[in-house]
Amino acid sequence: MTQPIVAVLTALSLEYKAVHAHLTDVRKREHPRGTRAAIGRLAGTPWAVALVEMGEGNLTAAALTERVMSWLEPQAVLFVGVAGGLKSDIGLGDVVVATKVYGIHGGKETPEGFLVRPEAWRASHRLAAAAREALRDDPHAHLKPIAAGDVVLAAPESALAEHLRLHYNDAAAIEMEGSGVVSAVDLAGGDALVIRGISDRADGDKSRTDGEGWQPRAAENAAAAAVAVLRELRPCRGRVGGFRQRGRGL
Repeated sequence: MTQPIVAVLTALSLEYKAVHAHLTDVRKREHPRGTRAAIGRLAGTPWAVALVEMGEGNLTAAALTERVMSWLEPQAVLFVGVAGGLKSDIGLGDVVVATKVYGIHGGKETPEGFLVRPEAWRASHRLAAAAREALRDDPHAHLKPIAAGDVVLAAPESALAEHLRLHYNDAAAIEMEGSGVVSAVDLAGGDALVIRGISDRADGDKSRTDGEGWQPRAAENAAAAAVAVLRELRPCRGRVGGFRQRGRGL
């Protein structure tokens, strides 16, 4: 039996485990260069899910996302994990589905100060529409922009926090891989969506919230939201994301 394939990417092991818990009939595949994927079925959907734990950071995310795109040729890519919250009205454990991903470190340093040269990638309309339908009645799911950089924010009065407030004030969360994933998928002409559970407030209490178990809870909620989106999403036929789609045996 063949099924259309979707890739779900994570940075951390706990995020990987949260998604893996929803899959059945899982088997492993290995890329010639060593990248591993767990490919399983998602009950109640037409999808085979290729789950890959990539590690942290936007550069790693971009390189391995490009590898997954060319290797497995997924119809869609979901990046699922945890993030720091930037808005007081979005609670710990809530889920943010990125309508847009900001790359926050672009700019030019001048004698007059730092001039921002932001980059932004919009979510795939196809995936965002599925997310809106799937999560419409969930008060703990929010479709909002997120910020992606290569630094952990743990100080609300820092220069980085002020940079976000000034230049990216609609961002609801901050994380470290989203721009790498969506830029790689965008270059391949594919569809991508970033789904993040809020595990901390991006402040000095991060260690406390981690100790209270918010990371695994946020990861589980993000995984559940991703599954809900995939239950709503329908496979495409013909060319999608620059690749000729074909069923792949499990």
